[in-house]
Amino acid sequence: MIDLFSPAELTRYSRNILLPQVGLEGQQRLKTSSVLIVGLGGLGSPVALYLAAAGVGRLGLADPDQLELSNLQRQVLHATTTIGQPKSTSAKARLQDLNPEIQLDVIPEAVMAENAMDILENYTVIVDATDNLISRYLLNDACYLSHKPLVHGSVYHFEGQVCVFDGRRDACYRCVFPYPPPSEQVTSSPEIGVLGVLPGLIGTIQATETLKLILGLESALMGSLLLYDAIQMSFQKVRLHKNPDCPLCGEHPTITNLIGSEYEKIGKLKE
Repeated sequence: MIDLFSPAELTRYSRNILLPQVGLEGQQRLKTSSVLIVGLGGLGSPVALYLAAAGVGRLGLADPDQLELSNLQRQVLHATTTIGQPKSTSAKARLQDLNPEIQLDVIPEAVMAENAMDILENYTVIVDATDNLISRYLLNDACYLSHKPLVHGSVYHFEGQVCVFDGRRDACYRCVFPYPPPSEQVTSSPEIGVLGVLPGLIGTIQATETLKLILGLESALMGSLLLYDAIQMSFQKVRLHKNPDCPLCGEHPTITNLIGSEYEKIGKLKE
C-alpha cells in the first residue's frame, strides 16, 4: 500500500499515518474520498483548510458569493488580496497552496432544488457550512434522498451547534426542526454579530466528524446535537430521536423529491 503514495505524500501525512486509527489504510481512504463543502465562510473556512491538510482527495467548494472586507473577521480561508473575488475561487487558490496533491472543484453557484442532486452525486460526505434556513432544509432533504451523511454546523452570537444527520440511521434535521421558525424569530446574518473565533471552533468540530466518517470511526455526534456556549465555555450533548411523523424520513413521508416552491416558502422568511 505504501506504493500508493509518493515520497512527498508520505512525508506530508506522516503524523496522520502514525496514528493506529489511521495508518496507511486510513490515509488511502482519505485520499480516495470526496467531500462537498457548501458555504465557504466562517464555518467552511476551517472545514476546508483541515480537510485539505488531512489529504481528503477531492473537495467540492460551493459558494455563490464574492468576498467582502467584513467577511475577514472570521472567514480565515480568504485574504485581503482576494476581496471582490468569488469565494470559491479564493478558496481554491488558498487550498492549492496548502496542499497541491488534492483535487479542488470550484462550484460558484448556489446549491438549489434544481441542481442539488446532480452536485451531491459526486461526493460521499456533505458538509453544511451555510448560514440560512433554505440551505439547511434543502441539504438535509437532498442528503437523505441521496443516502449521504450530512455534517451540520451553525453559529449565533456566542453559541454554536454541530450534528451529524443521517435519516436512514438516526434522526434527520427535520426530525428536530419539523418546520422553520416564525419570521419574527429569524434574523439575517448581517443583522447579528458573531464572535470571530466561534465558527472556527464549530467548523473544526465539523471537520473532525467528517474525517471520522471517512475513516470509519464511530461518530459521537451521529444522532446527537452538540451545543457550545462560548461565554460559559461549556459543551452539552443532547440525544436526538427519530420522529416517526417526520415528513422526510418518517413512517409516512410526504417529501419524496426536491420541489423548489417548497424551499421558496422558507425563503419568504427573513434570512
